[in-house]
Amino acid sequence: MTKFEVVFMTSPGIGQLVPVVEFAHHLINHDPRFSATILIVTMPQRPILNTYIQSRAATSTSTNIKFVHLPIVDPPTPDQYESSFGYSCLLLEKHRPHVKQAITNLMETELDSDRRLVGIIPDMFCTSMIDVANELDIPCYVFFPSTATFLGFMLHLPILDTQLTTELAKLDTELIIPSFANPVSPSLLPSIALEKEGYSWFLHHGRRYYETMGIIINTFHDLEPYALNSVSTSQVPPIYPIGPILDLVGPAQWHPDQANHERIMKWLDDQPPSTVVFLSFGSQGSNAGCLSESQVREIAFGLELAEVRFVWALREPSKAKFALPDDYTSLEKVLSNGFLERTIGIGLVCGWVSQVSILAHKAIGGFISHCGWNSILESLWHGIPIATWPIYSEQQMNAFEMVKELGLAIEIRLDYRKGSDLVLAKEVERGIKHLMDGDDEVRRKVKEMSKKCRAAKMENGSSYASLGVLIEKLVTS
Repeated sequence: MTKFEVVFMTSPGIGQLVPVVEFAHHLINHDPRFSATILIVTMPQRPILNTYIQSRAATSTSTNIKFVHLPIVDPPTPDQYESSFGYSCLLLEKHRPHVKQAITNLMETELDSDRRLVGIIPDMFCTSMIDVANELDIPCYVFFPSTATFLGFMLHLPILDTQLTTELAKLDTELIIPSFANPVSPSLLPSIALEKEGYSWFLHHGRRYYETMGIIINTFHDLEPYALNSVSTSQVPPIYPIGPILDLVGPAQWHPDQANHERIMKWLDDQPPSTVVFLSFGSQGSNAGCLSESQVREIAFGLELAEVRFVWALREPSKAKFALPDDYTSLEKVLSNGFLERTIGIGLVCGWVSQVSILAHKAIGGFISHCGWNSILESLWHGIPIATWPIYSEQQMNAFEMVKELGLAIEIRLDYRKGSDLVLAKEVERGIKHLMDGDDEVRRKVKEMSKKCRAAKMENGSSYASLGVLIEKLVTS
């Protein structure tokens, strides 16, 4: 029986790496003829990525997944980039010769007539690997671990670029983006796209998607029917919605701070069902420069005013460049005087948490989220309604889609970002009360979407069928 190999290339962020690894597992579980090699960009500033990879590598030998660490390259120099996003894009470009060498080695040493390399699948920001695929004459697909609305924006950007008479940041009119049913305010666009360097990279990546054999996206038809229909045109490579792709075990299995995880889960075990609000702002939320100490204190005051049980994952910005946030060494320094004492028994303030484990717990009744796509999918899977508090990246667009397009979330803010006005305590209080007590229709729709999440991946489900079509394309190309 012929075997099939796929090579994945991912950006060095936990939000990009986890969906790629989970998709590789999902592909192999669906069709055991497949094996996968995942190429890893090493970033010493982010040791948690290495911890995750080591754990997954230790448990992946029986599932035909292999991790290959690419050689460390000289990083871009400060005169070559203006932001962490520009740094990451340049860093990935510098890995191109090593990616080609790694794939060439694989082809020479491990592949033969009974085991064929059928695809190279870079993620959404690794588009320079399309050149490697072309040079080696291997079909290339992009893995897009975000929304169909954001994919629509990226695909529309080359067209929009020919129409713009000013920079996106200076627009004072709403945009018509085909993947959104409603006009989109420029204030909801990713901060990166509003900066000259970031806009250039977005435009570059968006153009390159058109050169691929297809786009594999972590969503499903019942969640984003309008957006998926809008991007499924003859001008665009085939779209394969195969989601929701989730790590349902989460960091509880591999993160070094197991004692903290057990403490949180034990506390939740003692709370009544659906009474706890969970607050978390993502793997990079603190680093985005939005959650200042003043904002943290407003959140704390708002929690007290709302008088609800809570778990709050609070982290401080990293002190090292391009590193992930750290846990606070002293929460008392950032929280208002006496907050921790006054909320004993009512809530927990902690650092790192296994988000998916918390969302799965029966005590959780709502989630105040930065609206990263992984977080949204996790909350929908477990039927937990969200209150939106976007921070960075495409999260403002995600929040807009969830609230205005889909009616699946409660709005605290849609356009919050660095430089925004503080969300004051009374606004936090209103958002929490609305989330926990005030909108039965949103809660009903979220519970319904939770069932559709599961149905999409079952036999005869839309994502199950889409994955089957992708596999057929891979093995017959």
